[in-house]
Amino acid sequence: MKTNEKAAHIQRGSKKNKDRHILIALDNSENAKRALLYVADFLGGYRGYRVTLLRVFPKPSKDFFETDKERVLWTEDEFYKAKQMLEKYRSILIQAGFQKDKVVSRVSVKQCSSIAESILDEQKELGCCTVVVGRRTLSRKEEFLFGSTTNKLLHSEKRCALWIIE
Repeated sequence: MKTNEKAAHIQRGSKKNKDRHILIALDNSENAKRALLYVADFLGGYRGYRVTLLRVFPKPSKDFFETDKERVLWTEDEFYKAKQMLEKYRSILIQAGFQKDKVVSRVSVKQCSSIAESILDEQKELGCCTVVVGRRTLSRKEEFLFGSTTNKLLHSEKRCALWIIE
């Protein structure tokens, strides 16, 4: 193999060695925190992984607020709280051994038909190979009325691994 061919071969081979990208979808629940701690315990300290911490919440309808200003203030407040929560969770992953530059956070506030669809949209956009969520226990009545994000994720078409942590 010539020098130029060897360099090109090594470069192509390096694509195979890129980091595996894990998306952890979080909310304020204890189950979400358990999912994060599971990833920290399971993968912390290993090289070859990067993590995106994601908090999705639907853009509130104008019907829920008396004025547009109230809606904007509420959204900004929720965004700020989400950033704080994700920063705390980011530090947990870093303490567990993940490299600082390999853990990022992302807050998604958008009009969405379901949280599960929003999570999968983010997964596709970021090219994550694994999605991790905490499973919330819902009664049959609650699941019928509100649906289950984990159930929707489980039964959706996805091109990644799905870890559901209880």
